[in-house]
Amino acid sequence: MKITRILAYRVELPLHEGSYKWSGGKSVSVFDSTIVRVETDVGLVGHGEVCPLGPFYLPAYAEGVRAGLRELGPHLIGWDPRELAKLNHRMDAALKGHPYVKSGVDIACWDILGQASGLPVCVLMGGRFGENVRLYRAISQEEPEVMAKKVAGYRAAGYTRFQLKVGGDPDMDIARIRAVRAMIQTTDRLVADANTGWTQHEAMRVVRAVRDVDVYIEQPCLTYEECLAVRRHTDHPFVLDENVDSLDMLLRAKADLAMDVVNLKISKLGGLTKTKQARDLCVSMGIAMTLEDSWGGDVTTAAIAHLAHSTPEEFRFTSTDFNSYVTVSTAEGAPQRVNGFMSASTAPGLGIQPKPAVLGPPVLEIS
Repeated sequence: MKITRILAYRVELPLHEGSYKWSGGKSVSVFDSTIVRVETDVGLVGHGEVCPLGPFYLPAYAEGVRAGLRELGPHLIGWDPRELAKLNHRMDAALKGHPYVKSGVDIACWDILGQASGLPVCVLMGGRFGENVRLYRAISQEEPEVMAKKVAGYRAAGYTRFQLKVGGDPDMDIARIRAVRAMIQTTDRLVADANTGWTQHEAMRVVRAVRDVDVYIEQPCLTYEECLAVRRHTDHPFVLDENVDSLDMLLRAKADLAMDVVNLKISKLGGLTKTKQARDLCVSMGIAMTLEDSWGGDVTTAAIAHLAHSTPEEFRFTSTDFNSYVTVSTAEGAPQRVNGFMSASTAPGLGIQPKPAVLGPPVLEIS
């Protein structure tokens, strides 16, 4: 089997809530997503998706996905999409860095491998653990009362895991954390995610002020060293995200006892192949994980579901269903939220079929 053609489609994904706000005044109202299609000489076709959280979150931006594919794609024509380690080695040799560019291709090739073998991706990635995957809901940064009201609504919809977008004014963030914690049950989990937005002294103030609150602290500061300093001055459970973008950083953070949970994003690491490597390393080291991506729609949600469902339940901190945040559906067969949970498809591959009418004509074709 050989790759004969790679196509890319640009899809806009507006949000149900109108906008999504996080630290530093950042916000997005419409996400620019790239859906990658990989075709083969035997008729099998796979799909992946890459959707950066704007150009100001990670070193990734939407148009960069398409520009990178123009450079990378010609080097992959004629290669076997089922040989995933070999294909990733080829991508890394052809394009240094830029892991998010490679992510959509890698996901699409997992989709092809599943179809070729007649198995769901989660089975190929290790097996299906449990009946479903517990989800969290990200709460856009707003006034404390507004965030608490939204959490109450999402709790009624079945969510029991909540990620508050903080990282703004420390006093306001303290009020946000306290307002939401008072709204939920003792069995619910609450994460205060600063997305690198606090300086070290601000983070110290916040963790000290909420010492009596049951809350996880996620990525308080920009640098790893700042986060580690905060970690060493709090007994709250601690999550690292933006700083952990490689196996080297994962091993360093483990050696430093820098976190209790790590957030693994598929496109941040370069696709399902490399995220599986990090996932399996975390399992061997006893580290729980949030398994997700930067953003996306139906295809990304399907990839997240297969990654999460193939992870032992005791190491699955949470995941998310991005397709429930947006107003546009790009594929049939994608996982759907049921009472705060989702499940990976039992069909071969990712189990999705993109909607041609939604995707429109390709913006990139490589053959």
